[in-house]
Amino acid sequence: MTDTAAGAPPATDGGDPPDGSEFGVGDEGSDGPRIEFRGGKWASTVPLVFFICWAIFQSGVLGIGDTNGLVVGALIGTTLGMFLVRGDWKAYADTIFEGMTQRVAATAIVAWLWAGMFAQTLQAGGFVDGLIFAADALNVGAATFPAAAFVLCGLLATGIGTGYGATVAFVTLFFPAGVLVGANPVLLFAAILSGAVFGDNLAPVSDTTIVSAVTQDADIGGVVASRFKYAIAAAVPALAAYLIAGSAMSGVELEGAVALRESANALGLVHLLSMGTVIVTAVAGRHIVEAISWGLLVAVGFNLLFGLSSASDIVAFTVTEAGALSGLPVVEVGETAGVGGSLYVGAVGFFPLIVLTLLIVAMAQIMIRGGGFEAIQTFLLDRVATTVRRAELTMVLGTATINGMITINTAAEIAIAPYVARIGEKFNINGYRRANILDANTSALGYIFPWAGGVLVGYQVMVGPDGLGAEYGPEMVVNPIEVVPYVFHGWFLVTIFVLAAITGFGREYIPDRASEEVSRA
Repeated sequence: MTDTAAGAPPATDGGDPPDGSEFGVGDEGSDGPRIEFRGGKWASTVPLVFFICWAIFQSGVLGIGDTNGLVVGALIGTTLGMFLVRGDWKAYADTIFEGMTQRVAATAIVAWLWAGMFAQTLQAGGFVDGLIFAADALNVGAATFPAAAFVLCGLLATGIGTGYGATVAFVTLFFPAGVLVGANPVLLFAAILSGAVFGDNLAPVSDTTIVSAVTQDADIGGVVASRFKYAIAAAVPALAAYLIAGSAMSGVELEGAVALRESANALGLVHLLSMGTVIVTAVAGRHIVEAISWGLLVAVGFNLLFGLSSASDIVAFTVTEAGALSGLPVVEVGETAGVGGSLYVGAVGFFPLIVLTLLIVAMAQIMIRGGGFEAIQTFLLDRVATTVRRAELTMVLGTATINGMITINTAAEIAIAPYVARIGEKFNINGYRRANILDANTSALGYIFPWAGGVLVGYQVMVGPDGLGAEYGPEMVVNPIEVVPYVFHGWFLVTIFVLAAITGFGREYIPDRASEEVSRA
């Protein structure tokens, strides 16, 4: 086999290969766990295990997708863990703060806030109307809309490097357009999530791609090139499945849908240039915050220039009494004082999810400092992974298990990466192969579990302040538990790696080819 082109991983301070520490990886250090629990290292899993049980009961048994309820479950779980600590609780409390300040949490939060403002501003500018007009003009009907959303969301996520950001944009814009055209809401939401999986897994600038590469001592370019065959092998049947399911699953009847479709016009399609600005800027190597900021400026300019929205639709200050400033375009008189507009709605809708994310990462850090992750990894390494085949299967199933516990996919990847590296080195498995197993499962399952960040960020768009449910009605809100079976690309990607581990498809050993980063060291 020949070496593939090398990518450029994030720079580190010294000459050692990147180990993922620049992403806020919690490290137990040479002194062992910092927190001692009654019941040993396994007791440090109590906060996350309690949260998962709460989420399953709330989402799966009761069918309640409320993010605020998950926040309560995370708070209770975190508090329960405190009562299991031996000695002073200060170390436990400090670890909560340590986890909440991890860069991995901040990365997700920043993507949500900026993407939320951008997508909501495009919605205020009539982009949904433009998409409905385009769908009718191109004869993209209810049956084919989910497949189209899967492909387009996958392209956007690959271009900008954030599945979360792509999910926010597509649920805000393409989801209501598709439902109004007649597509099944559950299938359409799942198709968008599948597109986000594709982009998170394949994008060279995705956090999951970078973490999977640098923690396995592999170059990013080689990793992306080597995983392309897996991504396509999952994407092709997923596309076919969305075309088949789109024809078989009927949509919902929305009051006023016919009128909205008839009144749709093409002018909102000018915001294709706004989205193009984000993609081009991101592909050019700019930070995602900068890329979305440029797109946001272009969107605001188009809204005002073409009269797609007023200044108060973008940002509005509501006062209770008329005054000298009430004549300003962004100041309105109303019964209740407050702030509104697309920038406000786009950002504030994610506040509950932001709190939940901080708590989840904090619980993961408790598990790291308490030795829970180390105990899981040691058990799998010593008792389960006894052959190459079983080693790769434990990599696949281990990443799946950790992702079920830590629902922010990059954080889950960081937590399990040391184990994947240890077991891979033990069996001489190439860094590319290890990185692909690591990234595929965390990318896929991060958009499947009903309490996962990728699913909840889309759900939050539906139910947040002035969300889709408030604007179009409850038919625009999909319970996260309903989409689980239909995230086809995610399920196919996991299945492919289970089969690859069993059959040896794509397996490479270190002598087969060396990562360019490793060969230069």
